[in-house]
Amino acid sequence: MSEIALKGLTKRFDDGTLAVEDLNLEIGDGELMILVGPSGCGKTTALRMIAGLEEISDGELWIDGELVNDFPPKHRDIAMVFQNYALYPHMTVRQNMSFGLEQAKVDKDEIARKVKETAEILDLTEHLDRRPGQLSGGQRQRVAMGRAIVRDPKAFLMDEPLSNLDAKLRTQMRTELARIQNQLGTTTVYVTHDQIEAMTLGDRVAVMRRGILQQVASPRELYEQPANLFVAGFMGSPAINLLTAQVESDTLRSPLGDVALDRRLRDALEHGDRTDRVIIGLRPEHLQDAALTERMPDGTVTFSGEVSVLEAMGAEYYAHFDLGDQTSVSEAIDPSHDAEGDPVGRRHGNDLVARLPINSDVHEGNSIKLWFEPGHLHVFDPESGRRLTEAKA
Repeated sequence: MSEIALKGLTKRFDDGTLAVEDLNLEIGDGELMILVGPSGCGKTTALRMIAGLEEISDGELWIDGELVNDFPPKHRDIAMVFQNYALYPHMTVRQNMSFGLEQAKVDKDEIARKVKETAEILDLTEHLDRRPGQLSGGQRQRVAMGRAIVRDPKAFLMDEPLSNLDAKLRTQMRTELARIQNQLGTTTVYVTHDQIEAMTLGDRVAVMRRGILQQVASPRELYEQPANLFVAGFMGSPAINLLTAQVESDTLRSPLGDVALDRRLRDALEHGDRTDRVIIGLRPEHLQDAALTERMPDGTVTFSGEVSVLEAMGAEYYAHFDLGDQTSVSEAIDPSHDAEGDPVGRRHGNDLVARLPINSDVHEGNSIKLWFEPGHLHVFDPESGRRLTEAKA
């Protein structure tokens, strides 16, 4: 196990493209750190620099207290798990897992012991004499992980290892991967574009955009206290509702209704670059069905809307509402792309989503009354995109 420290890490390609810029990140001993972001955000380039597969243009990379910028990959004592498994098809599972150790001239008894122990951890004992072609996708991925585990490296680097699996198997493997990492306690850097993987797997998550680190925090903190519009829109499914609102005297006028400015909202506006217009964010689960509420808390805001699309998810509904010609964030900041072409959210137009319990009497084409507590509102500066509100007490 070891600590990994990225200090001002920068990657500039020969054509001048800046893939990663001044990345500062400390990964603790035994921590599972997730690098997440859309395609082209620099997460895989950062991982390849840690592995030694990509030359570092500027900055320092420290592993286990040692500066390793000039170390070749084989001297960094790091094991990688790739998206495409990269197994030898003519070798058995046992041979695939032991190949690296054999090349390193490790004693045969030691190799046998490590392969046996790793196979038990990964539930591969019964498959040791099979070839990859006789295994399922999940089993092949476990073999790829086993090949890395037997080396007992300082750290694991994983580049979207589950993306080739179907949805059900991906969910199963997420659980397996978390269990294995907890059991081994090996420092792990895991790259993914899937924010659900990021939220469920990581001890901490680093969100990247256009080569720049936006925020690094626990999954819960990222969700509840996003640093800016990009993080708020990228993390969470369904995506956060983002709407423009006007500030008039003591009132925040929004498409969802007027919100009285309490101390929390006043403090937020004082920290903004402008106070006449803001962007508000509200998570779908914070919109409540009024018909299921006996008594609403003081200060709640209520509004009615017609359900345009209803998604039945089994245990809950995702109810979509069309806000019509009312101002939404899509007019101020396109939820599919921000000013520099990166995704901010995953919905288009004036769409609002509520996450409702399955016992809600909700139907497409019908109107429903909803309510929310202003304390759940996030307020963002429309110019810089930064979040202005503090966490809800």
